[in-house]
Amino acid sequence: MSNYVITPPPQAAIPVAGSEALFPVRRVYCIGRNYAAHAVEMGHDPDREPPFFFQKSPDSLDASGRFPYPVMSTDVHHEAEMLVALGRGGTDIPEADALDHVWGYGLALDMTRRDLQAVAKKAGRPWEIGKSFESSAPVAPLTPVRGASHPTSGALTLRVNGEIRQQGDLNQMIWKIPEMIAHLSRYYRLAAGDVILTGTPSGVGPVQHGDVLEVTCDPLAALRVDVV
Repeated sequence: MSNYVITPPPQAAIPVAGSEALFPVRRVYCIGRNYAAHAVEMGHDPDREPPFFFQKSPDSLDASGRFPYPVMSTDVHHEAEMLVALGRGGTDIPEADALDHVWGYGLALDMTRRDLQAVAKKAGRPWEIGKSFESSAPVAPLTPVRGASHPTSGALTLRVNGEIRQQGDLNQMIWKIPEMIAHLSRYYRLAAGDVILTGTPSGVGPVQHGDVLEVTCDPLAALRVDVV
């Protein structure tokens, strides 16, 4: 007998590559401007400065392979990213121990209603209206960590209809994964099920109905998304 007054919503989750298992998601943290070339293309200084984060709703995650073009926007952009999934949490996590908290890695898209984000920025308001909406984080199946297989380099590439639009390398991240985990843990109580989107290289741009987006970064499972 449940004491909930309404039916609880489904648990947000990401599939695991080569398995029927699911990774349950608690929170989604996203770092902003974590590749220097992307910071420049967005009109900002690429110098290393304290990192900043925003959040997406866990139910923004979508592993269906379809991205429904959202309402109230005519300028929706792709941002290809690597995702880090935490299997352990804590507070004040030392950088030296941070990778011990990682369960696995995957690929994701931080889809952005750029026009709505620009209005929010100009007014000094939060970005959520441009960043956190239905299906705004398409995801590929997660690859579990095996031994010490934490990716620190590798080409991160996004193709739109077969044409390369974004290409960078994981080693170009300004703030590395242990630093991100340690920094977040000073401000939040991290927990198993939290995921971190680690930033996007340069080349972000608009998508249109009918586009096919493909994100790759070996050896992670590729992400293919149809804009519908």
